[in-house]
Amino acid sequence: MQLRYNFRVYPTPGQRVALAQAFGCARVVYNDALAARETARRDGQPYIKDAELSKALTEAKGTPERAWLSEVSSVVLQQALTDLNTAYRNFFASITGKRRGARVGPPRFRSRKDNRQSIRFTRNARFAVTAGGKLRLPKVGELAVRWSRELPSEPSSVTIIKDASGRYFASFVVQTDDQPLAPVACEVGIDLGLSTFAVLSDGKTIASPRFLRRAERKLRKAQQSLSRKEKGSANRAKARLKVAKAHAKVSDTHRDWAHKQSTTIIRDNQAVYVEDLCVKGLARTRLAKSVHDAGWGMFTRMLEEKADRYGRTFARVDRWFPSSQLCSECGALSGKKPLHVREWTCACGAVHDRDLNAARNILAAGRAERLNACGGTVSLSA
Repeated sequence: MQLRYNFRVYPTPGQRVALAQAFGCARVVYNDALAARETARRDGQPYIKDAELSKALTEAKGTPERAWLSEVSSVVLQQALTDLNTAYRNFFASITGKRRGARVGPPRFRSRKDNRQSIRFTRNARFAVTAGGKLRLPKVGELAVRWSRELPSEPSSVTIIKDASGRYFASFVVQTDDQPLAPVACEVGIDLGLSTFAVLSDGKTIASPRFLRRAERKLRKAQQSLSRKEKGSANRAKARLKVAKAHAKVSDTHRDWAHKQSTTIIRDNQAVYVEDLCVKGLARTRLAKSVHDAGWGMFTRMLEEKADRYGRTFARVDRWFPSSQLCSECGALSGKKPLHVREWTCACGAVHDRDLNAARNILAAGRAERLNACGGTVSLSA
């Protein structure tokens, strides 16, 4: 299994200049290759192959207009072409139906004003982690890295990223073995919500942290300050950086919280079942801000990835399954209920908390689908 290990790096002023030059060269190579293919398409010429683009890059280095491309590592430039090829493959696979998920658009030109800049070094670049714990990159130097943990194996590549808030990160791709946890008897169904982030079928609840809502006042003031600055001024650049740092803090805090919660659930349960919510559709309603603040998609993705890594079972229950309408005791279907109805009584006499009952039904449905796939007896009873 391949994983990414991200670490904060702190380049010196000179190294920042070298990285900025590498970012710019990679962007130019990407845009030149994209422009060549777009021109060939408009002129009715055959699709330009990867080898032809690589040959054109080598020839461009010998011209006065592109001679400065030789001042950065050639691997960085070749990886820019690889990124373009990947973008085209994803686009073609999307329009032909081979790629699942949302429709992928054609590649677009990169801008030097993009909030995120990145370059990638592979083993051909001979990057190395020194004995002193620094990251040595060709034509950049040795970058100071803040190691939070050790790399499990030799990295196959490293991507240097500069985010919108001006921070630099090194993202290593490493090969790891699956680390299955000891089997446990517990299984859990999870009902996700807004007022309460998650209700588990075993009765546990996870309160909604609402990181975005809590930082909303600070973000609003920072954005208002930015809007008052003159475009192109140094003060506007400072204000933009302040807004980016405020958003980065919210994002980092939310991601750290989601990692901790998902790890706890995967560690304590052998199987995890969640409802397959249409997050993209819900994000277009009047509850859009609250839906984005909840971060259901990120949370469920972490659950799925960690379940696969640690030998647990993860499954999604169909979004049309009436988890809030079924009685988890007798299985009777009681019909739709307004959102303000948080507790209801079934005809069999069972009194249900809306979210807890839904979580138990999700657990039962997940078990039923799992047993059905294995040839077992299907039952919706918890």
